[in-house]
Amino acid sequence: MSAHEPVLSVRDLTVSFATERGPVRAVDGLGFDVRRGETLGIVGESGSGKSVTSLAVMGLHTGASVTGSITLGGRELTGLAERELNRLRGRRMAMVFQDSLSSLHPYYTVGEQIAEHHRVHFGSGRKAARERAVEALAEVGIPEPRRRAREHPHRFSGGMRQRVMIAMALVCEPELLIADEPTTALDVTVQAQILELLARLQQDRGLAVIMITHDLGVVARVAHEVLVMYGGRAVERADVDTLFAAPAHPYTRGLLDSLPRLDDRDDAPLRAIPGSPPSLLTPAPGCAFAPRCPRIAGAPAQERSRCAADLPLLDGPAGHRAACHFPAYEGMAS
Repeated sequence: MSAHEPVLSVRDLTVSFATERGPVRAVDGLGFDVRRGETLGIVGESGSGKSVTSLAVMGLHTGASVTGSITLGGRELTGLAERELNRLRGRRMAMVFQDSLSSLHPYYTVGEQIAEHHRVHFGSGRKAARERAVEALAEVGIPEPRRRAREHPHRFSGGMRQRVMIAMALVCEPELLIADEPTTALDVTVQAQILELLARLQQDRGLAVIMITHDLGVVARVAHEVLVMYGGRAVERADVDTLFAAPAHPYTRGLLDSLPRLDDRDDAPLRAIPGSPPSLLTPAPGCAFAPRCPRIAGAPAQERSRCAADLPLLDGPAGHRAACHFPAYEGMAS
């Protein structure tokens, strides 16, 4: 696979869940690529479909309807048998979850848990797998890795447990790493250390990384490209510098305006996007953000009805794309 070919390619991904009130379409027609050595940041409010997307890529949804195309290194994953997915999970693609304590088994030492991944995928002996686990702990910055490998998860701090999770995810040297809110439960100092660790490992190994987060500060720090989701759909995609300098979609603009500013007064209220996220039981045919959109609040009825009926995905400069009839691309008035 050449450096320009995507490690992961997603096309028209739709994920639906059956409920008593009807099907919930949590992801609707999503598409993106992730290449070797690049990080795609996926952002949005809770319920926008970020984590559902990551679990669909990993094939971890139970009882959901997943359609569309997900290819890893050119291999189609949608509809793949569970046995085949098990061979790929951990070996060619891996995931780091938010809650490291619940992801690690309390009964086994961290070294045993990391070594088990290596044994399953490479068929290595117990001694060789234990040595590889110690090496993996050293690679992620765990001090005294041989001693710490013999300890149980409760003996580690939150930041150290997250390092263990990263070691477990990368011990088999996958091509794709999905990090789902990996720093949310950590303080800012430890968060910065974990992000620096991920960036170093990515550079050393040429990993393709998907960073899923609601924290735009994390995205600004680590992402090369950003995908903004709302109501299960992609509403904007651009390189990180363009998105932060000139957001085209009003939802992205609202997210950025909600960030605290250093020049705000101490008593200044936090900005918020009025209204609530849409119900996914009855998805709108057009723009799900239209009821909250400040750009069409005073627009003529014809323009408002256009937003409610149709959802475009318009190309702007340098690959900047926004699902908006009135995008504020750089150089255009918002």
